Amino acid sequence: MKKMFFLCLTLMLVASEAMYARSPMAVDSIIAQRMHERNIPVIDGNSVKFFTNGHDKFVDLFEVIRSAKSSIHLEYFNFRNDSIAGLLFELLGQKVKEGVEVRAIYDDFGNLSNNSPITNAMHDSIRMEGIRLIKFDPVRFPWVNHIIPRDHRKIVVVDGKIAYSGGMNVADYYITGIKGIGDWNDLHMRIEGPAVEELQKVFCNMWAKVTGECLVGPKYFPRNKVAGDARLSVIDRSPGKTSDAIRDLYVTMIDGAHFSIKIINPYFVPTHRVRSALKRAVNRGVKVEILLSEKGDIPMTPQASHYVGNNLMKRGAEVYLFCGGFHHTKMMIVDDVCCTVGSANLDARSLRCDYEINTLILDKDATHDLVDHFELQKKSSYRMYRGWYNEQKLKNRFFGWLGNLLTPVL
Repeated sequence: MKKMFFLCLTLMLVASEAMYARSPMAVDSIIAQRMHERNIPVIDGNSVKFFTNGHDKFVDLFEVIRSAKSSIHLEYFNFRNDSIAGLLFELLGQKVKEGVEVRAIYDDFGNLSNNSPITNAMHDSIRMEGIRLIKFDPVRFPWVNHIIPRDHRKIVVVDGKIAYSGGMNVADYYITGIKGIGDWNDLHMRIEGPAVEELQKVFCNMWAKVTGECLVGPKYFPRNKVAGDARLSVIDRSPGKTSDAIRDLYVTMIDGAHFSIKIINPYFVPTHRVRSALKRAVNRGVKVEILLSEKGDIPMTPQASHYVGNNLMKRGAEVYLFCGGFHHTKMMIVDDVCCTVGSANLDARSLRCDYEINTLILDKDATHDLVDHFELQKKSSYRMYRGWYNEQKLKNRFFGWLGNLLTPVL
């Protein structure tokens, strides 16, 4: 009888181990393991709040800045010379008078590439208020040598305790939209908890690079208490140091997906590794949904995105074209359990050239907020169908083909 009992127990254990071996590892565990291999910390105890429009982001940001006691650090691709930037710098000037240290970096090429740049006179007047405003890589003759790499990050850290990051720069059109395009849709987030230190490190490293000043100590790096249940990783792309970090993040998430992938990205011309990963996902039966903008703010980019989207649609991906304005959001959701939000576009410039910052969010509740947002955006979109691309104007199809050909440099 005992032999029969132990034989049954052994068979049950073997069967259990076999079932365990066949069950796929959850995607969040796969990604966390990959972050560990790359020495990128996965940090517990954070809270994440998403902003899906510019009004809410700026109201929240201004409120936190008003309460700042010690330091305010800002790193943006550009501050557009308009009313929202004027209000921001006015508020920052007031904080300087209260004794708060204010440091701000903006990319000079990014500044000059918008149609309302900060002038040299405005730059100097801001600095006269005590705000330490610095240009990253000032554009000088012969100009062309300043195109790559650029600082495309969007980071704000207040008192080393509250951080903001995502896809939004500082401009009125995040609230008012753009004539001829419509509403400017984007995604930003507020982070509290121990992960804020990682965003502060990224800013301080760039500040040291452009000014030579090293910011250290508890004033800038306080020990932040647990603020929630979210596990976060801050993925920094610094050319020459962590050059493939964000590209590797995207590929790891796509390859780890078992059920679903949801993507919103404004300049969807993926590099070979990302494109191949998406094809593998479709081939193994993962539901891949990609939301692209019908319109664009940069010539040829929407056509190039549509060309790539059409090719993936023919392989089995579901591609949606957003017609409620322009979507500048950069997010990806995998298996509805984890997501990434940041500054990186799915193109060669972001993944191979520029300074970028993405946050990996390993939290089901936060991810479900973005799943709901994704489904809401689909209501303002229509699904690309077979034959749709051939119905487009010949010049749009030509620009799509050309943009795909130029993928390595877009």
